[in-house]
Amino acid sequence: MKMFELFGILFFCGLLTPSQEVLPGLSCAVSPRAMRNVLSGAILQNGLLQQHLQSLVLPNIMNEGGLPNAPVSITRLHLVKAQFPELSVMLLPGVGVQMIIAAKLDLRGNSLIGLLSEIIDIIVDVSITANVKCTNYESGTVQVIIEDCLCIFGAIKVKLLSGLLSLSINDLVRNQLTGTLPGLLCSVINIVVNLVGIQLLGTLNAVIPVGTAGTIQYQLASLPFTSGSFLGFDLDGEVHQVGGSIIPQDSSSSTLPPLLDKLLVLGLRQGFLNAVVSLLIQRQPLMFVSTPETFSGAKQLKEAVMTLFPAGCSSCPRTDPLSIKIVLSGNPLLLLEVNKATLKLSVMIQLFIQNLDGSILNLLLLKADVGLSVRVSVTGRRLLLTVSLSSIALSLESSSVGIGNISSLKPHCKNLLVEKFLPLLNGFLSIGIPLPNVLGIDLANVNVQILSGLLVILM
Repeated sequence: MKMFELFGILFFCGLLTPSQEVLPGLSCAVSPRAMRNVLSGAILQNGLLQQHLQSLVLPNIMNEGGLPNAPVSITRLHLVKAQFPELSVMLLPGVGVQMIIAAKLDLRGNSLIGLLSEIIDIIVDVSITANVKCTNYESGTVQVIIEDCLCIFGAIKVKLLSGLLSLSINDLVRNQLTGTLPGLLCSVINIVVNLVGIQLLGTLNAVIPVGTAGTIQYQLASLPFTSGSFLGFDLDGEVHQVGGSIIPQDSSSSTLPPLLDKLLVLGLRQGFLNAVVSLLIQRQPLMFVSTPETFSGAKQLKEAVMTLFPAGCSSCPRTDPLSIKIVLSGNPLLLLEVNKATLKLSVMIQLFIQNLDGSILNLLLLKADVGLSVRVSVTGRRLLLTVSLSSIALSLESSSVGIGNISSLKPHCKNLLVEKFLPLLNGFLSIGIPLPNVLGIDLANVNVQILSGLLVILM
């Protein structure tokens, strides 16, 4: 799978992304316990190893005999059943993953011992150790290989229906099986590991839709690497708008916290998250006539605006309904600080009168620099962001009726944004950010930690 050679810089507190011109958007550390669960599921519980062992072609066991021994012939020897009591995993720094599979093989064949022909059963206990690594990284793909494979045999029990068995037959069976089985078993392990490697690497290289706004293309950014305590790898997360254009990402160095007793730690960098948030938040303007049915503070806002009209302004409308247009200005910016996530936006608020002839009288064009507190959670395999208003700074951009002082409008504009704009914004964000399916590990009972420039998911 992705068990691999050292190709990064390991720090005492965890994992730092290998030095690159453009840092990858995500980094992940996986514990040996999680790797054991992944490998056990993919190789044993899904029946993949059992399936490929069934195709084992075992050589005949022959002994011409001679006084005082009778000739022995064991043919059509095949696997009846395989049991796998245990699979264990060790991470080897600079090498990769060492996988140890304990197996009990039940073999059966036809035997001819002297003049007696009958069924023979052979039970073999064997421990298979394979060192697995990845090499030849290229554009998100790596080659999974087995560097070493070793079979250590335990008990080999031979049983005939008649129960008649000589010590020499036991020795013959043991000698021939220990000479031929290792090569056959290691060939099967090599096939299985390659298949599992393709399957698991496929979880890291995927294109996932983000609603109808675009896609995220996850891809392995470099060779995975190992320490004695975790398997680490980096992922690029390219964010594509509909039509194919890529949203650029800023990159900054950030370090994953240590695994400790966790199965998995996944870190999403601030630049990557900003690109996805820019994709999620659509720029369509929100426009409506301000009435008590559409906005509960409509009357108070209209009255507050009317008090700002210059004295003697004959063109200032006092009875026409007030129309409002709210539109996002510039790019949203998500800031990650220790235990705190803030989304900063600039919003243009236009208060105007729509005349009967279709012309527009611009009463006020305001700019609101908004700070939003962000609550983060994980549901299924999606990162969800929910925002609430924490700060607002209001400034005047223009007024066609000569309004100059807008300080009294701040509480009304705050209510306007809370009531009309934030529900729209949270609706956009409710699609969520699809997370990579890291080795097929379910993201259940996760904790989310916010560090400087890094959002961390721990399980």
